[in-house]
Amino acid sequence: MLEVATAPVLILLFYCYIRDKYEKEPFKLLVWGVICGVYVAFVVYGLGMAMERVFPHKETPLYTAFFSSALVEEGIKFLFLYFLICRNKEFNEPFDGIVYAVFVSLGFAWIENMVYVTHPLWGGIGTAMARAVISVPAHGFFGVQMGFWFGAYRFANKKYGLVLAFLFAYVYHGLYNYFLLWQWFGAKICFGILFLILCIHSVCCMQYFLKHSPFRPIGGFSSRKR
Repeated sequence: MLEVATAPVLILLFYCYIRDKYEKEPFKLLVWGVICGVYVAFVVYGLGMAMERVFPHKETPLYTAFFSSALVEEGIKFLFLYFLICRNKEFNEPFDGIVYAVFVSLGFAWIENMVYVTHPLWGGIGTAMARAVISVPAHGFFGVQMGFWFGAYRFANKKYGLVLAFLFAYVYHGLYNYFLLWQWFGAKICFGILFLILCIHSVCCMQYFLKHSPFRPIGGFSSRKR
């Protein structure tokens, strides 16, 4: 089952790597991105346990979706990503923000996926297939949203880029969780629409930065650093 849990993560990591077609990132730094994502998973788990002890609460779809899940996970991912690339000389084009954010997000998704797939009650091949199609790609898309605004902040003079980097990933993640948890007959329809929007938006973000890469024969953004 560990192989089944790992396969979709590797496929998406490879896809993201080949999409970065004008100036590849160092393999060592990409590995560090995945390692940071693994650390995020353990930090999130520890922080979640501490929050339950300090702030005992009743789990509701709204609270779980936007606070105990999306807020904590995307907040910790944001911090790890910031310290991984904020001063890194290899962050020399906007698309790099997407690459590193996706690698961090998928490192987290890898650990989370193994936990769910091997769980004695929730796990199994059905869970693995469902998560391979929905959950793992969703974490990759959240990474695209965060990385896009990291790149925009650094290279396109978007002053509020760092705030938007967190907010876009957080709102998408929160709505994703909420529609899954909401016990309403129309929630699954809303989930399907949201997932489609997230997918299209993320692909458009990647296409936009590739089109304006300074390493493209006719690029757009400057590769200068702040």
